[in-house]
Amino acid sequence: MTPALTFFIGLAMLVLFGWYFATDQGPRKRLLATTLMLLLVIFSIATIWPPQKKISLGLDIQGGTSFLIRLKPGDKPITKGMLDQAVEVIRKRIEVQIPGLDTAKIQEARDQLSRVAKLEFRLVYPDNGERLREIDQGKQVIPPEYRIETHKHQGEDGKSVEERLLVKKKADLSGDRVSGAGASYEKEGWIVHLRFDPDGAKQFGNITAAHVHHRFAIVLDGVIQSAPVIQDAIYGGDAQITGRFTEEEARGLASVLENPLQTPVSIEEERSVSPTLGLDSIRASILAGLVGLIITLVCVAIYYKIPGLIADLALIVNLILLMGALTMFHFVLTLPGIAGIILTIGLSVDANVLIYERLREEMALGKSLKVAINTAYEKAFSSIFDANVTTLITAAILFWKASGPVKGFAIALTLGILASLFTALIVGRNCLGWLVDTGRLKRISMLHLISSQNINFLGKGFIACMCSLALLLARRPDYTKRAGEDRHRTGAQRAQANRICRCLNPGIDARRQELHHGPHTVEHQRQGGKANHSDSSKRRL
Repeated sequence: MTPALTFFIGLAMLVLFGWYFATDQGPRKRLLATTLMLLLVIFSIATIWPPQKKISLGLDIQGGTSFLIRLKPGDKPITKGMLDQAVEVIRKRIEVQIPGLDTAKIQEARDQLSRVAKLEFRLVYPDNGERLREIDQGKQVIPPEYRIETHKHQGEDGKSVEERLLVKKKADLSGDRVSGAGASYEKEGWIVHLRFDPDGAKQFGNITAAHVHHRFAIVLDGVIQSAPVIQDAIYGGDAQITGRFTEEEARGLASVLENPLQTPVSIEEERSVSPTLGLDSIRASILAGLVGLIITLVCVAIYYKIPGLIADLALIVNLILLMGALTMFHFVLTLPGIAGIILTIGLSVDANVLIYERLREEMALGKSLKVAINTAYEKAFSSIFDANVTTLITAAILFWKASGPVKGFAIALTLGILASLFTALIVGRNCLGWLVDTGRLKRISMLHLISSQNINFLGKGFIACMCSLALLLARRPDYTKRAGEDRHRTGAQRAQANRICRCLNPGIDARRQELHHGPHTVEHQRQGGKANHSDSSKRRL
């Protein structure tokens, strides 16, 4: 699905949403809700299918190797801008999460991540490729100051093209002269702007004046990123690179030109996950999700009957929308993310339970079925909204403070909550209202396993607090006893370690005694003004 089509579909859905909320209750509102639901479901299925190609799996599922890297501080302190720019360069070099466990690839990844980015501007041999063609025919040789490089780029038909260029070995202009770069969309399409510092502007002006209508290669880490043609002499330090760039290519080239990775990086942590373990995790997660889903669907259908079937339909729509959103925004599915999806099943049912229990109360007051349904949804909305907002706040805090797979859980939970609100308040309500308005549902009966009890919980608040305090105080001796047992266990383990050391090396006791008494001896001598260098060394030990 193209980005343009996705944009127009999203715009149409936004218009339908606004139209739906601006319309009063009636057949038109129900038609809008049905159209909106069908469009979202069809769009989500089209986004997901085929799932094995569209759904991105995390490292903990598909297996592979991940690296945690750190920028080494140099003369300048590390800033957030340097971190963001370093991420762009590293992404152009290598994916930090590598599928599979190939030792050679892992070692290559370490080498790639540890190198400092080197940006250069090199002139292409000024004959529009004639010398290279003669070299290929054996009529000429490669000039000593040049070498043949391969430039991969996108052709006019959108396909990848490999172009061979005769490029200088030595840089004509170093990338550290670039003070800034950016991408923008203009009449000719996407273009890249770059600015040089004063010295770089002077050098760039001289080079472009001497090589008009010839190509100038932009090289990062020895790989040609672009080779534009110099159209005119460029003075003043500002330049533009034009071409058939896509947005991604233009922004990528701009990030390269800013030469972000000027400080070396160190690999702080390396983790590997077996693909077999990932497959086992997928099977266990899918089994847990299916079992939970089936149990939920059956229990809800039995307990609430026809409204329960509508809740089941809303739950299935909820899961389809959730998976579609995860795929459309290119979120990576991890094990915590699967846990968030499973939790969404319970949250989706929770909203319907609040509505149906309120509906039971309204029908008990003798109201008509239509009035009872409208009243139940209106009065249950505040409870549903409050419960979901508090969960959204928790998910936002997780996403803000957590890292890695835990963020996947927060994302899945957030999208699941939004989908459950849509399905409970729009899909479920309009399906139930359609059955009632058309006369297909004239009476609603639901199981009632627990009879209503009027218990004043708030009035018993003081008693509940006192009971909680009493339980905490009653458990305090257990905590103290357990802490004492832990200290005793630690002391016993230390004594056992000492016995093992004495058995392995009888002379270690003498050294330990020396080290143990050293500080006291040094302190005594220091107070007497006789501390010497060797005693000071013992004190530091």
